Amino acid sequence: MDKQIDISEIYLETERLVLRPFCEDDLKDFYEYARVPGVGEMAGWPHHESIEVSKRVLNSFIEEKEVFALQHKETGKIIGSLGLHYSWANDDPKYASMVSKEIGYVLSRDYWGQGFMPEAVKAVIAICFKDLGCEILTCGHFSTNGQSKRVIEKCGFKFEKQGVFHSKQLGEDYEDMKYVLLRSDWTDA
Repeated sequence: MDKQIDISEIYLETERLVLRPFCEDDLKDFYEYARVPGVGEMAGWPHHESIEVSKRVLNSFIEEKEVFALQHKETGKIIGSLGLHYSWANDDPKYASMVSKEIGYVLSRDYWGQGFMPEAVKAVIAICFKDLGCEILTCGHFSTNGQSKRVIEKCGFKFEKQGVFHSKQLGEDYEDMKYVLLRSDWTDA
């Protein structure tokens, strides 16, 4: 069962990050990482060809109130995003009665492989299970995206099933690996 979560008043801190709502001042940093070929494509959207595209997407993040900006504490720079979206589990009879959200994320290529995304995902998992009433979280990755697979596994998600994801923005189908994390299985370590 989908739960509307408004992140516009939520601020989370980790060792190296602040997770906060996006604001218009984030446009330059957002465009800087969203324009890099290969970054968005790993998440199912084309890299941004212009700052105007980034501005439209940023405005949707602000209006929809479901995507955190990942701000690097040391530099103040926005280095990625993490959203809480409608989950495929809502349409799966096995999980449909459980309060669920899907975690989706993107990170600037300059910060790949440094542990930032597991740090952010773990903080969001904790608030979802402790404070926001979620019973199940889902996450997924394209079968070719080994980096996301490692993040998902480091955060305690368990593989559930393989499917096909159709990216309207890219006009292609992708083999999609789907994972679940139940609150009852989660350990706040």
